[in-house]
Amino acid sequence: MIEESEFAKLSFPDAPQIITKSVPGPESLKQLQEAPEFESMARGAGRFPFVFDNGLGSTVKDPDGNLYIDITAGVAVNSVGRRHPRVVEAIQKQSNKLMHASDCSSSMRLELAKKVSGIMPKGLKDNCITFFTQSGSSALESAIKFVRKITGRSQIIAFHGAYHGVHCGCGSLTTGDQYRKDYGPFIPGVIHAPYPYSYRCCFGTKTQKKCEDMCADYVDYLLNTPYTAADDVGAVIIEAQQGEGGYLAPNPEFFQRLKASCEKHGALFIVDEVQSGAGRSGKMWAIEYSDVEPDMLTFGKGMGGDVPMAGLAMRKDLAQKIADNSQPNTFAANGVSAAVCMTNIDIITENNFALVDRVAKLGEQTIKRLKKGAKNIECIGDVRGRGFMIGIELVKDRKTKEPFDADLMGQVIMGMMAKGVILVPCGRNGNVLRFMPPLTIPKKYLDKASDLLLEVLGSIKI
Repeated sequence: MIEESEFAKLSFPDAPQIITKSVPGPESLKQLQEAPEFESMARGAGRFPFVFDNGLGSTVKDPDGNLYIDITAGVAVNSVGRRHPRVVEAIQKQSNKLMHASDCSSSMRLELAKKVSGIMPKGLKDNCITFFTQSGSSALESAIKFVRKITGRSQIIAFHGAYHGVHCGCGSLTTGDQYRKDYGPFIPGVIHAPYPYSYRCCFGTKTQKKCEDMCADYVDYLLNTPYTAADDVGAVIIEAQQGEGGYLAPNPEFFQRLKASCEKHGALFIVDEVQSGAGRSGKMWAIEYSDVEPDMLTFGKGMGGDVPMAGLAMRKDLAQKIADNSQPNTFAANGVSAAVCMTNIDIITENNFALVDRVAKLGEQTIKRLKKGAKNIECIGDVRGRGFMIGIELVKDRKTKEPFDADLMGQVIMGMMAKGVILVPCGRNGNVLRFMPPLTIPKKYLDKASDLLLEVLGSIKI
């Protein structure tokens, strides 16, 4: 077990530390004003008022020298933190041997594929073929194409609140208005069903179990009842813990019922672990909480960390149905990316997943800390999640559950930046703050960020 003092060495000391009179500081403001002249603001962060200049572990610096605790982990990407010394060493070593290898076999690519197979959840563990990509969007795009080939069916069921990427195929599964409005039409054959969201259940239920039962009933109805128009479904694709939709974590029984419904219909069960995987939920894969065996699994973000790496793992018998040379990907499993991914896997899984166990423990403590503080802060409507995937839903009124608007969320985000903490929102109304720090964040920084958030929320005037 790594001592807390060792985690502290992975980040800049003495965070947070703001040295400018206000944030963003003058140099950051200059770059923020200049950026739209040269790069598209269609990027995910759009005009988010922060400039990254330096990063180490769970801390980052802006061009003005302000030091922040980073609760974003690069949007759940830097699982072992930024510039982990073992990752830097792997990059240096591999860079002197082989970087780009085309889409051919390479020693590093084969070694990585073996390692990925060994860490998959039950059903795929030591029984999968991996198709490597550079992003989660590409992994989902490939899943859609492969499902059609494998099953001979064209329809796919996804869920309300889903985020599976933004390409034309996977973007059809994603439901966020900002990703869809004025960009259609998307691919046909996508059917969306309710994802369990007990705080705002579309069925008006009052408990998590009842909400999950109603959602599972609906999917089973779609799949296994005549005249629902879901007569050609090749797969159900779902996030094992919903990310952009609000950090929602259904109970095991929900996934067990979905899997049973898929088997009855003959559809594949595919879990998207791009954001929830690589130890973030307190298990290597969030689907492991349910003991359900997926037919395919998409991964990304935290598997690559400081370099792009993603992929689709498929059961071997399914992968055999995919024709050779049918899905080229020139930069897949780049030598450096492969080396970094293997290093990340080693760090996350070594000592019998000690780092992941730490995430589960600290995540539970953080949720309790936030819930305790929420008792006296009326704008906190709900605190939920697992591991380092925690959502804090903000409302104007607890009884009506009216969500925070953009102005109020901006006050919170800027209030936290002023205190030296970076965090970003999510949720269907954009009113959910997400705690998704690196798995290696020192406990003192995690506690400090939690306390500062409660302080800022307690000062918000509605």
